[in-house]
Amino acid sequence: MIERYTRPEMGALWTIESRLRAWLEVELAVCQAWNERGIIDDAAMKEIKEKADFDVNRVLEIEEETRHDVIAFLTAVEEKVGPSARFIHLGCTSSDIVDTANALLLVRAGNMILKAFDGLLLTLKELALKTKSQLCIGRTHGIHAEPTSFGLKILGFYAEFQRHRARFVNAIEGIKVGKISGAVGTYAMLDPELEKRICEILGLGVETVSTQIISRDRYADYFTALALTAGGVERLCVELRHLQRTEVLEVEEGFGKGQKGSSAMPHKKNPISAENMAGLSRLIRTNALASMENMPLWHERDISHSSVERVIMPDSTILTDYVLNRLTKLIANLVIYPKNMERNLWLSHGLFFSQRVLTALIEKGGKSDKQLSRQEAYVMVQKCAMQSWQQGVPFTDLVYADTEIRKYLKQSDLSEIFDLKYYLRHEDTIFKRVLEKA
Repeated sequence: MIERYTRPEMGALWTIESRLRAWLEVELAVCQAWNERGIIDDAAMKEIKEKADFDVNRVLEIEEETRHDVIAFLTAVEEKVGPSARFIHLGCTSSDIVDTANALLLVRAGNMILKAFDGLLLTLKELALKTKSQLCIGRTHGIHAEPTSFGLKILGFYAEFQRHRARFVNAIEGIKVGKISGAVGTYAMLDPELEKRICEILGLGVETVSTQIISRDRYADYFTALALTAGGVERLCVELRHLQRTEVLEVEEGFGKGQKGSSAMPHKKNPISAENMAGLSRLIRTNALASMENMPLWHERDISHSSVERVIMPDSTILTDYVLNRLTKLIANLVIYPKNMERNLWLSHGLFFSQRVLTALIEKGGKSDKQLSRQEAYVMVQKCAMQSWQQGVPFTDLVYADTEIRKYLKQSDLSEIFDLKYYLRHEDTIFKRVLEKA
C-alpha cells in the first residue's frame, strides 16, 4: 500500500546503500577541502575520487567483526582505494560524517515532502473554489450551528496546510547544517574555515556550536513540523469520515471499479483512506516525541539517540510523503453531494436562524418604548427553538406566529432575517484574504 502513494525515490533515499553513499559524499568533500589546502596532493586526490567506493555486503561483513558501522565503512572503502585511503577521514570523528550526511538526507527527503505539500495545496484550492457558496450546515460539538459553505470549510484546511508547509520549510533550513569539528567540537585536528569549506561543497550551513554532534533540537524541530502536519492530515480525515456517515453523506471517498468494502456486506463503501491516514498520522506524531527525547544526551554526546533516529528518520519522512500524496488523491476524487447538504441544512427545522432572531430582537427591543433585555429576548427565542425541535415544526413558522416576538419584529424584518444569503455575505472577503496571502 505504501508504494502506491510514495515516490520510489523516497524509499530509496533511506536504504543502507543510500545512507553509506551520503557518508562517502561527505568524506569526499572533506578530502577535497584538504586537497585545496595542499594536505592531500593532487595525485592522491585523483586516486581517491576515481576509486572511492564500497560494496554494501562487504561493509556489513566487516561490521560483524568491528561492531562499528563507520569503521566498517571506512575499511571497505580503503580496500577499494588503496594507499591513498590514508587521507580519508583525516581529523574527523564518526559523527562528523554521520550527522553531516544526515543533514543531506533529511534535506533531500524534505524537498520531496514539499512537492507533496504543493500537490495537496493545489488540490485543496481547486476544491475550495469549486464548492464556494455551496451551502451546508456548520456543526459545533457535532450539533447543527449555523450555515457555512463547503468551500469555506475546505479553504480553512488549505490555509492550515499553508502554515504546515511554512513551518516545515523553516525546519528544513534548521536541519540544513553540517559539522566537521572533531571529537568534542573544538576543532582539535581541524579548523572552522575547513569546516565551512566542506559544508559549502555539500550545500550546507555550519552548526554554530557543536559538540561531537549537531544539536538534536534541530532534529526535534524537523520531526515536530512533520507531527503538526500529521495533526492537520488527521483533522481533515476526521472531518471527511464524519461527513461520509450514512446519516450525513455529504461527501464520499471515490470508490473504484471492482473495489470491495466488506467481506460480509456487499453494500459497504467505507472511508478507508481517511481511516488509514488517521492511524498513520498518530505514528508520525509519536515519532516527534521520540525526537524530543533525543535532545538531553550525556555531556558532549552519547549514543542513545542513534538507534531512535535510524527508525524515525525513514519512517516519519516516508509516512508523511505517503499521507500527503494519498490525501491529495482522496481530495481529487472526493464525491460531493449538494442535495444531501441541503437536506441536512434543514434537518433541524431552521433552528440555525435563532441567533439572527435574537440579535434583531435585542436591537429592536432596545429602541422600543418597552425596553427588552438580552435575557428576555433569549428566553423568547429559546421557547420557539425548543418547541420547533420537540414538535418537528419549522422554527420560522413559530417565530412568525409568536405574538411576543412580533411586537418587535415586522414581516419585512423576518423576511430579511430568514435570508440564507446573509451567512455567506463575507465569503468573498475570506477567500480573497487567504488566496492573496498564498
